[in-house]
Amino acid sequence: MTAPALFALHPTANGRQIGVITLHAEKSLNALSLAMIRTVTPTLLAWRDNPDIVCVLLQGAGEKAFCAGGDVVAMHDAIRSGDFATTDAFFTEEYALDYAIHTYPKPILAWGHGIVMGGGLGLLVGASHRVVTERSRIAMPEVTIGLYPDVGGSWFLNRLPGRLGIYLGLTGASFNAADALFTGMADFALPSSLRDELCQELAAIAWTGQGEQDKRLLSSQLRELSRLTQLELPPSPIRAHYDAIQSLTDYDSVDEMVAAITRYEGADEWLRAGAKKLAAGSPTSMRLIVAAQQRARHLSLQQVFEMELNMSRQCCRHPDFAEGVRALLVEKDNTPRWSPASLAEVDEALIAGFFMPPL
Repeated sequence: MTAPALFALHPTANGRQIGVITLHAEKSLNALSLAMIRTVTPTLLAWRDNPDIVCVLLQGAGEKAFCAGGDVVAMHDAIRSGDFATTDAFFTEEYALDYAIHTYPKPILAWGHGIVMGGGLGLLVGASHRVVTERSRIAMPEVTIGLYPDVGGSWFLNRLPGRLGIYLGLTGASFNAADALFTGMADFALPSSLRDELCQELAAIAWTGQGEQDKRLLSSQLRELSRLTQLELPPSPIRAHYDAIQSLTDYDSVDEMVAAITRYEGADEWLRAGAKKLAAGSPTSMRLIVAAQQRARHLSLQQVFEMELNMSRQCCRHPDFAEGVRALLVEKDNTPRWSPASLAEVDEALIAGFFMPPL
């Protein structure tokens, strides 16, 4: 078996070290497995406490993806066999890793190249320095598999301008590097061709071993690289459609929002794709997505992860998650049988139950 993650140390010009973590599951687009999480977390924590290591670079193997999300096929298999101990462990340990990244005292540079979805976005957003490329393709498409934007999504989507977080959560819309910069989910855009030189660039920084000062030094270096390379990015559809998104989500009820978004029949392909994806999604997920963001509005990051852990454990015990993965990724018939089948049938009591710990 190949290692789920690879680790390397690179010396800097002033005698310190940069730790490199490579998610190593190229065939599955570096999907996060429990084994990968259990490999990455202890190393990340050990490097946190090692004074010789001044910076961490987090990247994905290959050229296609940083991380396409959690290994939901493994989740599906565990749920079907009644192994909730494994699914509970996965979400508990995944969120602990995400929280460690969010609160890391040293700079973490996440190289968000290629596909960045679901759990991959959770890793990227938590890093102190989020870098995207001209080939970054990002989404939180959990509505299509009976889940919701987790990995802290209830926290970071809430902090996007206007009601973008609700729209992106409901539609699972795909967005690009310019979108990530516009929304604040990324900090810098660099050419994908720069990847091979990245460690050399990082090694040249005059690291001090002081976390906050080193974060500023890294920002300065990445800013200079960005100016030198002058990367031209595709236009941002989120920026272009900001006003339309506000209009489509300007309702008091989930039912009215979903109706407005799915009714869209204009000429714009990006908005049409969002409408189509929402229409095919889990009705339970639709209500859960909005409820989670409403509840998380005044919560701390730690409280959000605690809330999401209850929600995700409950999702594993609700039929839609396994059914959505079956339809989209296992049998691939694209005909999920949602339960309840319509938004009108999803009542408040059902949604409230997702926020309670499973018995």
